[in-house]
Amino acid sequence: MPSRADRLQPVVDLAAEKAEDATRALATHQRALADAEHQLSELRRYRNEYAEMPAGIGVSALLNRQQFLQKIDMAIVQQLGEVQRRERALDAARGAWTDARGRAKALDSVTSKYREQERKSQDRREQEQADERSQYRRNGRSAD
Repeated sequence: MPSRADRLQPVVDLAAEKAEDATRALATHQRALADAEHQLSELRRYRNEYAEMPAGIGVSALLNRQQFLQKIDMAIVQQLGEVQRRERALDAARGAWTDARGRAKALDSVTSKYREQERKSQDRREQEQADERSQYRRNGRSAD
């Protein structure tokens, strides 16, 4: 009959697999957030560079410039929203990772405890058997 630790091992393995999946998801979300932040930084840099360029000569050039800056500003606002969405997703992934890792560690700890109990029980049985053999030998000699 399999021991408690052996019966629990598939659950431990599944929890470890889920923790690994959560780790990969966390890394994916971290990269996505970094990419979104980089894109936001690039938009801001581009806007600043464009705003610092000398203005055109006519009114229409000035209006075009203002419209273009407004479009860049709208893109920045949208990208800010994307960064915030990515931050929330990262927080959720971090929470899932923490939970999965905690479950895996707890199950591993329980399994280790079961294995240690089983080892001690086996050691006790072996010691009792050795004591019985020793006692049997002594009793067998004293009967001679």
